[in-house]
Amino acid sequence: MQDAGRILLIFGILLALIGGGLMLFGRFSLPGDLTIRAGAVTFYIPIAASIILSILLTIAVNLFFRQR
Repeated sequence: MQDAGRILLIFGILLALIGGGLMLFGRFSLPGDLTIRAGAVTFYIPIAASIILSILLTIAVNLFFRQR
């Protein structure tokens, strides 16, 4: 039962970090992000932000599973 609590705690912390990162990335655009405006429609494609988030999540998951 302690393992389940520990996993939920780590998962919650990761979600908070991801949420904070998404809020931060929403305030400015990175050099690799694309913004396409066509009339009243705007498409935002966060390529650079996705790559950075992917790298950070890969590191976090690898550190988590190496400890087990």
